[in-house]
Amino acid sequence: MTRFTLLTAASAFALVGCNAPSETEATPAPDTDAPAAATPIAGMVAAANPDAVEAGLAALRAGGDAVDAAIAVQTVLSLVEPQSSGIGGGAFMVHYEADTGEVSVYNGRERAPMSADEDLFINPETGAPYPYVQAWRSGLSTGAPGAIAMLHMAHAEHGALEWSENFNFAIDLADTGFEVAPRLSNISQRMAGFTDMEESGAAARYLFDENGEAWPVGHVLTNPDYADSLRLIAQDWRNFYEGDLAEAIVATVNEAPRPGYLTVEDLANYEPEKVSALCSPYRGYQICSAPPPASGGVAVGAILGMLETFDMSAHGPETADGWTLFIEASRLAYADRDHYVGDTAFVDVPVEGLLDRDYLAARAGLIDPAQAIPAVTHGTPPGADEQPEDATDDRPGTSHFVIMDADGDVVSMTTTVESPFGSGRMVGGFFLNNQLTDFSFIARDEEGRLLPNAVQPGKRPRSSMSPTIVLDSDGAFELATGSPGGNSIIAYTAKSLVGMLDWGLSPIEAASLPNVVARGDTVNIEEGFDEALMAELRDRGFTIQGGRGENSGIHIIRELEDGTLIGAADPRRDGIAAQP
Repeated sequence: MTRFTLLTAASAFALVGCNAPSETEATPAPDTDAPAAATPIAGMVAAANPDAVEAGLAALRAGGDAVDAAIAVQTVLSLVEPQSSGIGGGAFMVHYEADTGEVSVYNGRERAPMSADEDLFINPETGAPYPYVQAWRSGLSTGAPGAIAMLHMAHAEHGALEWSENFNFAIDLADTGFEVAPRLSNISQRMAGFTDMEESGAAARYLFDENGEAWPVGHVLTNPDYADSLRLIAQDWRNFYEGDLAEAIVATVNEAPRPGYLTVEDLANYEPEKVSALCSPYRGYQICSAPPPASGGVAVGAILGMLETFDMSAHGPETADGWTLFIEASRLAYADRDHYVGDTAFVDVPVEGLLDRDYLAARAGLIDPAQAIPAVTHGTPPGADEQPEDATDDRPGTSHFVIMDADGDVVSMTTTVESPFGSGRMVGGFFLNNQLTDFSFIARDEEGRLLPNAVQPGKRPRSSMSPTIVLDSDGAFELATGSPGGNSIIAYTAKSLVGMLDWGLSPIEAASLPNVVARGDTVNIEEGFDEALMAELRDRGFTIQGGRGENSGIHIIRELEDGTLIGAADPRRDGIAAQP
């Protein structure tokens, strides 16, 4: 396994302009109440909020496995980080089973209502697409949520605790109250401009005080409605998809203005999927992630496949050459991802061709480290049919967490309600997703051809989510990573992998590196990036937007040769990595 030699955490954070947090290793703090002979429980949880991490750790201490802990983490994130994910949204889970070495993907992506069509986001009065904010803050944007059904499917196959036990932590926290975290307070205040206090009803009353101000950091907030919803779901997961709660969800989606099309039948008929992980080779490792409609497995695999033709270890993060190679591989991979990826139940996606080693080597041949490619276009991978040009407007959001249990099973899960607070509509104490805005608002090109990511009944919108598990050359677990961030997820996740596998960085150093996102002809670079390097990249012909607030939320667990676990929580969010 790779040894960490290049940067210290402090030097990595100097590039980003942040204070370095400590890295978590596999030596739990002593439990003063435990008997002297007690053996520490193995495992680790890294997530975007300390309460969610503690919920996962509590599940592990109780004898739960990684899936039990994932249920506990998700249900708490829905409470304490509702701007990013929740039970009203969807998720992709990558699961590694230590006994068999199997890597599986559970697909809980939302589905479009069966009555939705390609004109879903077309204003009937103008014949043009709704402005994004109007589409987002509406019932039109909500698809049938998949997170609960997906978690139940995974639990039925792997869970060690009773289904209901995994909800107790979140129920207690919702009843007794939790302290508002900095990011929740900050984003709530920023959302005030998008929130009509009267129109938003329950959401506005929950997020703001009587003066319309966001609750300050540390304010204790309770959510008894959410606790009641979780009690129903704990009794029977179908209570989310049938009965009173399901009817309340549908009624909320169908409220004015711009009511949606979700029906009780759409909820009752929702089914998650289990598929094999999409794995691609990289320098002796296997990089495993979710296949379409998630685009991370394709795009991250393509970035790494192109970079494998270069000696990245000789061009570290302190060099313009290293970032040039990363930028150009990202641009080429994004171009292919944008052009070809959609829901494979509706679109022929040339997955094997996009990851074909010869094809990627040819794409890498377009890269000149001394000069930017003037204009990047998609390629023609083996097996590809001609497709119209993509018109999807991806937006940031989401949360990511990673878990290892005492048996060595691992979950890497990316979960989302899409934009901040989803559609802005709240029911049963949780927010409903606006995931359908991940579809292209324009369905056809000038020749009338349907776009791969156009709205269709029952279709899952394309996702950028990239939950990743890496196996070593023996097929054993090496690391788990992933990030939120809209279409930038792909670049964030790829950066963390290059940082650890090529540049010899520890998990916290890799997460803390400046984010560099190159999609199309513009490169977005995070504030704090070295100015001299940025100037050199501009000299090479890149159009740089510097000082960007690239808001990743990378969480990582890595296992060393001696079995030691090292975890990292992205300093840009509120999370931690910890052990039982």
